[in-house]
Amino acid sequence: MPHLAQLNVGRLVAETDDPRVAEFMAALDRVNGLAKRMPGYVWMMEGSEGLGNTETKIGGDPRFVSNLTVWDSVEALERFVWGTIHRRFYERRVEWFEVLSGLRLVMWWVPEGHRPTLEEGLERLAHLEGQGDGDHAFGWRHLPQARLWRERACARGAA
Repeated sequence: MPHLAQLNVGRLVAETDDPRVAEFMAALDRVNGLAKRMPGYVWMMEGSEGLGNTETKIGGDPRFVSNLTVWDSVEALERFVWGTIHRRFYERRVEWFEVLSGLRLVMWWVPEGHRPTLEEGLERLAHLEGQGDGDHAFGWRHLPQARLWRERACARGAA
């Protein structure tokens, strides 16, 4: 059975050691640790100790950060995103991240055991931006089983 990969990217409003993003940075390991303990969690791209995945830069920009995970189902990812403390941080994202003109989230199906790369995820994100939702790359809207995403008010504006 295929697994669900997801990549989300953002550009911090300041460097990772700046007080403006300190609360977000301080919570990264706790939120990522929670994800790893969730039923349905499969894998997460690892970054630096104590900084979540913030050392995995996009285009060499120290303020661009990414999160790449694999889950065994849409429902498992939804439970983590919308049913845990993660949601509170998601709802406050404008405090720590610049508003980007393009998409920030992409999902796609991967074979069980596959560990996607950041490059693969960025290619999927570019495909989604250029082609829209499809089998190769998609957002929440494309997933009929994404019940929590549809029910929660914070779904507005999500990919």
